[in-house]
Amino acid sequence: MRFPDQAPVTPRKKQELRERIQRLGIDLEVIEASYVRASGPGGQKVNKTSSAVVLRYAPLEIVVKWARERSRALNQFLALRELVDEVEVRVSPETSERLREQARVRARKARKKKRASAKAAS
Repeated sequence: MRFPDQAPVTPRKKQELRERIQRLGIDLEVIEASYVRASGPGGQKVNKTSSAVVLRYAPLEIVVKWARERSRALNQFLALRELVDEVEVRVSPETSERLREQARVRARKARKKKRASAKAAS
């Protein structure tokens, strides 16, 4: 698979993704990309074009399907970003931004629950 340079994304985001791929040691040649028909809203455009992207990363057996956008190039970029997130969670969980965000959300919900139960008790 080649890096999706044609995606309508800012150069900064493309550079950040390239750096994460390099830091994690992901070989883009190992990633298999296939394109399938998407489903959902979008009408005739979605029904007739194969804009959904399925990426397979064989070393860790990760499969990512992305079909949220109508553009194949943008779907490919976003699917690759999701795949890199999954690899980072499995390979290097201490540096994973996704896991940090999940921990923040859990802490926030715990604080809200504690406040609500304290308010109900008084």
